[in-house]
Amino acid sequence: MSMKINSNLLTPEQVKKEYPLPYKYKRIKEQRDKEIRDIFEGKDDRFILIVGPCSADREDAVIEYMTKLGQVSEVVKDKLMIIPRVYTNKPRTTGAGYKGMLHQPDVDKAPDLSEGIIAIRKLHINAIEASGLTCADEMLYPANLAYLDDLLSYIAVGARSVENQQHRLTGSIADVPVGMKNPTSGDLSVMINAIKAAQSSHQFIFRSQDVTSSGNDLSHVIMRGAVDKHGVCHPNYHYEDLMEILNIYKQSDLANPAVIVDTNHSNSNKKYKEQIRIAKEIMHSRKYNPELKSLVKGLMIESYLEEGCQPITDDRIYGKSITDPCLGWEDTKKLILDLYEAC
Repeated sequence: MSMKINSNLLTPEQVKKEYPLPYKYKRIKEQRDKEIRDIFEGKDDRFILIVGPCSADREDAVIEYMTKLGQVSEVVKDKLMIIPRVYTNKPRTTGAGYKGMLHQPDVDKAPDLSEGIIAIRKLHINAIEASGLTCADEMLYPANLAYLDDLLSYIAVGARSVENQQHRLTGSIADVPVGMKNPTSGDLSVMINAIKAAQSSHQFIFRSQDVTSSGNDLSHVIMRGAVDKHGVCHPNYHYEDLMEILNIYKQSDLANPAVIVDTNHSNSNKKYKEQIRIAKEIMHSRKYNPELKSLVKGLMIESYLEEGCQPITDDRIYGKSITDPCLGWEDTKKLILDLYEAC
């Protein structure tokens, strides 16, 4: 085979033993997982905000951000369930570019996956300590879920992964909500089939073992917009788009119908400031139609300490995204408070 083995990685059991989740944080996760499940099951009408950097590129800036987010969460927690976005591995369309902290725990050094596995586990634990909130991450590599499964309260499957069988089947073993994004083509049937797969039981290979999953009844829709063959973005957050998903759910036998709307990516055409307007439009649609209020459970918002994005250079700005552009903290805080008032 045309490859070179760099090293043998630690097993999830070894990493969890070396970097365990303290008991007091286990209790926080148990409680938050229950509350989040209640929201998806319609027993709790709080609105979810999955908010944070496009990519968690450095621990100090991410932890500062999480501290601020935790403080705001205390103010709005009676109406909003904030789930910090701590995305530690990034899909790259061509394979080039920054692939996240998992690959490169120090942006200024060469990739080191062994150190990256440790770095992302420590980051998620420290994020809970800083914010008092358990977090979300993207499942880019299904086998790696075992390194973080005891820490995460939400998992996203990206637009380029949603057609992959291993992602779908691994979603069926998770104990927390797994959001399936529509593919970049915008084909909603692909996303719905992924949800059906994740909500079902399967026998399959997971980390060299023959396993049987119980199915995940909290797998659900994430609307992120689409790109046509000419490279033009087409949003799918408008009222008519949400009604289409509502009707698809009504015609299906899927459990716990739910939609999370990604306010960035192809919905905003990566014009990050548009996230503010998009979020408010969705709140208007929910208020206008009670069925949509029940269906649309929350938003994904990309946000960091500083607005915009930047290339990876020696004079990088602290707390500014090195991947997709994000809202800055002040705009984010104001938006969260505005959404709180709109609930």
